[in-house]
Amino acid sequence: MPDRGSSVGPRAAVMDRRRLLFGILPAAALLATGCARSGADERKARPPLALVYNGPQGCTDCAPAVADLLRRAPRPFEVTYVGPGTGKPLTASALAAAQLYVQPGGGADLARTWRDLRDSADVVRDWIRAGGSYLGLCFGGYLAGRDPGFDLLPGDTYGYAGSPGSSVPDDRDTVVKVDWQGKPRHMYFQDGPAFLLDDGADATVLATYDNGAAAVVVAPYGKGRVGVSGPHPEADASWYAAEELRNPDGVRFDLAYELIEATTGRRRTRSR
Repeated sequence: MPDRGSSVGPRAAVMDRRRLLFGILPAAALLATGCARSGADERKARPPLALVYNGPQGCTDCAPAVADLLRRAPRPFEVTYVGPGTGKPLTASALAAAQLYVQPGGGADLARTWRDLRDSADVVRDWIRAGGSYLGLCFGGYLAGRDPGFDLLPGDTYGYAGSPGSSVPDDRDTVVKVDWQGKPRHMYFQDGPAFLLDDGADATVLATYDNGAAAVVVAPYGKGRVGVSGPHPEADASWYAAEELRNPDGVRFDLAYELIEATTGRRRTRSR
């Protein structure tokens, strides 16, 4: 028999427990949803990853200059160095998490650098073909070409300095004038490539040298994109000061950011 002196009988006690249980469950569900949303928001807010090659044959300042540029971009990137000596090899698993791979300038021996890179060539090509983006600056532009190189371009590369009609006679550091999408601009230059595109190539020429040769190009590669520049849009004030050079436009990074946006597919470009 129930205790008649108690104000709560067995049925009432069960109902109270049910009310308590169902009161806790919505709160727990809301808490779990909040955590899930917080995690999703955090992942969404995290900058995309760029891998920057910083192995042998790179100049001291080249990879850090690009890394700094990417971190300070209007739409910034998280940056990780890859390559021999960095502790992070250029592999399919490393590329899988990245949106952009950068091959900076600074090299002097294509064949020597290619020996370090050729074992990664197929995974780089496969990754770009599946939707990744390759940015090659100066030496990295040469490496986007063929023999030796990743063979990523609808065409090939050649040295601009000393070529017919070139305003640069040799490999000394200088400032070159380019036509950037119809506007005259100046860029830091040190023995970078020009790009010889195949007839009818699906490519956008962002800038040309003063002899009309392609200086900065963006082209599709499978589902991905390849952006290459003979001059150095990433060059900061220290580069100019070290060589006692002056850029008539001032040291600006808008061309670098435009190239990055076009290469990653976040900005449409005008074909020329």
